[in-house]
Amino acid sequence: MSETFIHNEEQLKAVFKAAFIEVIEEKKDFFRELVEEAIEEMAMVRAIEEGRQTETISREDVFKLFEVKT
Repeated sequence: MSETFIHNEEQLKAVFKAAFIEVIEEKKDFFRELVEEAIEEMAMVRAIEEGRQTETISREDVFKLFEVKT
């Protein structure tokens, strides 16, 4: 195995970039799930924050919304 020396910051960035891309390509499913979970978490935080800024209603009123009207 030959040794490669990195002589400057640009070479270091290129090596890290290539390694990162290789890892992403090899573990696509893992990264896809990671991104999906992060998006879901952000949406949940946003929904909670919106909920805190809206009027509170009773549990009874919530369940009335689920009743089937005939």
